[in-house]
Amino acid sequence: QVQLVESGGGLVQPGGSLRLSCAASGISLDQYVIGWFRQAPGKAREGIISMGKTGEEPYYVDSVDGRFTASRDNAKNTVYLQMNYLRVEDSAVYYCAAASGISLATMPEAYDYWGQGTQVTVSS
Repeated sequence: QVQLVESGGGLVQPGGSLRLSCAASGISLDQYVIGWFRQAPGKAREGIISMGKTGEEPYYVDSVDGRFTASRDNAKNTVYLQMNYLRVEDSAVYYCAAASGISLATMPEAYDYWGQGTQVTVSS
């Protein structure tokens, strides 16, 4: 059984930082493209980062480029999302997802496995 378990969400002030983790069981994340998504209330799920299998540079959408950094620790079968300079508009539930057989993609339908999501709230 495949499980992706996210952690690290919480409440942070604007300008602050959080690091999300996504630990996998049942699959080896180094064999999958990893996506990070977020969904704010009343909005569609948005793909913000896609990270390839082979160590190629991840793709970041403009709204997070330069502030967010995705990384892998293959030994721990875990991926991370470091979020810096957080803004109120970054508030959302954040999801990690894994996809096989594709190149980088930010469309949710491209992904096979999903975590349960973790809430990030940016507020003063």
